[in-house]
This record gives sequence, structure tokens and C-alpha cells, in this order.
Amino acid sequence: MARAIWKGAVAFGLVSIPVELHTAVRDSRPRFRLLHAQDKSPVKFERVCVREGKPVAWEDLVKGFEYEKGRFVVLTKEDLKTAALEKTRTVDIRSFVKPEEIDDRFFETAYYLTPAKGGERAYALLREAIRETGLAGIATIVMREAQHLAALEVIGDAMVLTLMRYAEELVDVKAFSFPRPEIRKPELQMARTLVEQLADTWDPAQYTDEYRANLMKIIKAKLKGKEPKLTEHVEPRQAEVIDLMERLRASLQGGGEHKGARKSTRRTSAKAARARTAAKRTKSKRTRAA
Repeated sequence: MARAIWKGAVAFGLVSIPVELHTAVRDSRPRFRLLHAQDKSPVKFERVCVREGKPVAWEDLVKGFEYEKGRFVVLTKEDLKTAALEKTRTVDIRSFVKPEEIDDRFFETAYYLTPAKGGERAYALLREAIRETGLAGIATIVMREAQHLAALEVIGDAMVLTLMRYAEELVDVKAFSFPRPEIRKPELQMARTLVEQLADTWDPAQYTDEYRANLMKIIKAKLKGKEPKLTEHVEPRQAEVIDLMERLRASLQGGGEHKGARKSTRRTSAKAARARTAAKRTKSKRTRAA
């Protein structure tokens, strides 16, 4: 088992359950370093003073908050310690709510919450209570000197703790303008039919990171001194004039499958392209005849 990134306890009511926190997600995309193009050596970054144009040592750095353009309030280590919360090492459950009431925009990073030695039975008891009630625990946890809001949910045999954003971190939807045109019933019915045809059971294994796969093929090919064999992704050409009803009909005729829909779109685009070409030829002949 991977090393725990946090150790503490889940507290709800008078119950305290010793637990450990483990990362539940990972970044699988390849990481790159910047190199000097001439000799392929890694490049270091220096901390340079804007006014003096000289490098600054770590011990000479302080943290500042820019309250106006070019004007700062300096915060000392003592200031930061004063603001920091006590590291209680506790997942403090404040309440239990219905998961569907939580806006998805609040969710951020997920972690597995595993039982520490001696907490297995209490862990299983809380897990099954959450499962049977269908509720999610809303808790606070202090990590890296910052307090986080978090949701505690059950997935299979595991309890998953997902760090959440606070309300003030979400951009108000009222800041944007969304169109509300009149929707005709035939269009809506066709759109619903298309959605229903594409309905399926959620299976994450169906979806892969094609960009990462191509990057790794290129990297492996370069290591062997060969040309990579990549799967070409062809975007369908769009017709110049798109009729919504015609496009919906074309999508439905594709059988409701992604591949069929893409083929239908390509056929529609190709047909439109041929029509434009024929029109240009006819126009050219008329011009010559004139």
C-alpha cells in the first residue's frame, strides 16, 4: 500500500475513528523539462529582482500581497503562523446531506479514506450507515496549514473524501448571458430522440486519453529512432449553411452511434461540397458561354 499523505481521525458526534488519507487520482500524462536546444541540457530558473535585474537568494525572499498595482503588504513567517489553523488531525463531520443537492462545481480532488490499525470495525460501521442512508458527510479538514471543505461518500468498500471548493470560489452564473430562444416542439422531440439513442451505461474504460497515447507512441518511437504510427483523427467538415432539423435527421439516420453519426456528418458535408463544386462549374460554363 502506498504511503499515507495524512493520518488522523474521523469525528462525528462522540465517535472518533482512526484513519489514513491516500490519493485516489493520478496525473498520467508525461511530464516534460525545458532543455537548451543546442546541447539538450536542462535549464534552471533563477529568481531575479525586477528592479535590480540580479538573482535573489532564497533567504532574501519574503511573501507579499499586491493590494494595488506595484504596491505590496509584506507578510512575515509569524503572520502566516498566526493565520494558520491548529493542525487537529481530524476530519470533523459537520452534517450529512443528500448528494444530489451538491453542485458538481464544488468537487475538487478525491482521496481514499482507509482505516488505521484498530479502527476497522468503527470504519465499517460508519461506511454502512452512510451507504444505507444514502447521505454524504460534509466535513472540514486541515491539510498543509489550510482548512478545506470536504465531502465523505461511499464507493464500494471504500470511503472517499473529496476536497471541495468554498462558495466564494465559484463564479456566479449570473455573470454570463445565456440565450433563451423559442424552441419548437419538432426540434426538441428530434433532439430528445437523439439523446435517448446515445444513452448508455457509464463505463469509464470506454474512454481513453488519445493525446497521451499519441505522445507516448512518439516518445517510444524517438527512443528507437523510428517514425511513430499514429491513428489519424479526422474532423468532419462542416457545411457552410447548417439547417438544425436536417442535421438532427442526419444524426438520427446514423443509428445513434458515434461512429455512425460521424460518418453521416461526413457524408452530408461531402454532399454539400460536391454541390458547391458543381455550382461553381455551372457558373464557370455560363460565364464562358456569355
